[in-house]
Amino acid sequence: MTVVAATKVVYDVVPTPIDRLVVASDGSAIVGVWMANAEPDDPSWAGQCGTDSLLDEARRQLVAYFAGQLRAFDLPLAPNGTEFQRRVWTELTKIPFGTTTSYAELARRVSNTAAVRAVGAANGRNPIPIIVPCHRVIGSDGSLTGFGGGLHRKQWLLRHEGGQIEF
Repeated sequence: MTVVAATKVVYDVVPTPIDRLVVASDGSAIVGVWMANAEPDDPSWAGQCGTDSLLDEARRQLVAYFAGQLRAFDLPLAPNGTEFQRRVWTELTKIPFGTTTSYAELARRVSNTAAVRAVGAANGRNPIPIIVPCHRVIGSDGSLTGFGGGLHRKQWLLRHEGGQIEF
């Protein structure tokens, strides 16, 4: 049996208008973004706070996004999830800046119109919010629905992007 060492993940904190974001990199891809509920000062994170060139680039792009100077992120991403979740997350990256779509439309895009609830669950488990824009998914009736960072942050992000409803 061969034991392979786990890739070290490092975290950096990025201040934003919607509170701080904790961004994680494994050195080759961004693997996570957490909103204000993440606590990098927690002892279990000890030794993992730091930076690498990828985190530096993620910080640069996030700062530009929040300043209104970036509409699309260009970062290597490695979200951890099932094949279905990764299909949903890939589709999320195709929703243009300033537009929204519904869960039903997202289900159609992953070729499973009956999977609206599963699409919603995958959207809710997106480990890289903002960069993978799960905030751009709204209810079919135009209502804001759940968002891990809170509906007030989802509303802020959509206003920031000048969000238009598109189904």
